[in-house]
Amino acid sequence: MTAVLTPATDADLEVMREQLGRPMRGVVGIAARCVCGNPTVVATEPRLPDGSPFPTFYYLTHPAATAAMSALEATHVMRELSELLEADDDIAGAYRAAHDAYLADRAAYGEVDEIAGISAGGMPTRVKCLHALAGHALAAGPGVNPIGDLALARSTWSPERCACANPRVAA
Repeated sequence: MTAVLTPATDADLEVMREQLGRPMRGVVGIAARCVCGNPTVVATEPRLPDGSPFPTFYYLTHPAATAAMSALEATHVMRELSELLEADDDIAGAYRAAHDAYLADRAAYGEVDEIAGISAGGMPTRVKCLHALAGHALAAGPGVNPIGDLALARSTWSPERCACANPRVAA
């Protein structure tokens, strides 16, 4: 499933600047939002305005989600998830399909030779970055990225509960 992007407003860009501590670059849209409306995942051009290739099309911006993925990575769960990929053909196949879907989503915004075939998070054969995998899972929806789904399920953060410092609406 291809993520449905919503246009990034000036308010979204300001929220993401606050979330990440820097101005946003190459934004093509918001791929997932907090229940309060704040951005959670941004979609970024495969080539940034300065000419740099940028393979991470879906980028997790939400501070609580990012912190939860960092905490999960600190438990060394990536080794366990990588072993799961080796042991379970169904999950490995779904993970490869997630890689292909990620590449197709990004390709809609241009092909960049330097990153051809490279998605994010270690896809399609290993688990490298839960932030990227959770970002893809949030953008694409449940059932698309099995490792991203597992990371979200095991984390202390939930996309169904607002944990924003400045929520847009009552959560």
